Amino acid sequence: MARVAAVSETTPEAEPRKLAEEARDRVRFEEEALALADQVYRVARRLVSTREEAEDLMQETYARAFRSWRSYQPGTNLRAWLLRILTNLNIDRGRRVQRSPDMQPLEEGDYFLYNKLEEAGETDEERVDRRLSQDDAVAALSEVPHDFRDVLVLVDIGDFSYADAAQILDIPIGTVMSRLHRGRRILKRELADRTVGSNV
Repeated sequence: MARVAAVSETTPEAEPRKLAEEARDRVRFEEEALALADQVYRVARRLVSTREEAEDLMQETYARAFRSWRSYQPGTNLRAWLLRILTNLNIDRGRRVQRSPDMQPLEEGDYFLYNKLEEAGETDEERVDRRLSQDDAVAALSEVPHDFRDVLVLVDIGDFSYADAAQILDIPIGTVMSRLHRGRRILKRELADRTVGSNV
């Protein structure tokens, strides 16, 4: 009898300790996740056509992450885990909408792809850059099929490694490399078509 009483006395004490540890873990998780908010937003902004959509997508991502924070394995890549949630939400959103994105002019500060093109240097590419408008570059990227565009955005614009992109998209690294190669070819063709079209 005394032994049973001792066990029942320690159980109420263990419960608050466990709750306190869980609360500390959750606060630590939220702090680490929020520290990555700028990176998550940059990727969201590249995946959708307006700032409002990017903000909504980011908010949904963090809401889902905070609801399911226990499923994150501490010590693994939190950024990749968050971007996987973001990518899945964007895919779900695309399935619901089932239409091509409404092209909106980019706002000030949203020139990542255009700036990437300008960094090419004094070659034929620079001449092409001068002929391409920012809208042409964004329109060309929007013509790349979704699967290839996701990889382009993560690797070429977001500067993620192949391994990180594979983890975020939940595909093998070989598939990332293949989609990136094909996506770059499609984007290059689209940009060339727009450059030729601007000469006419």
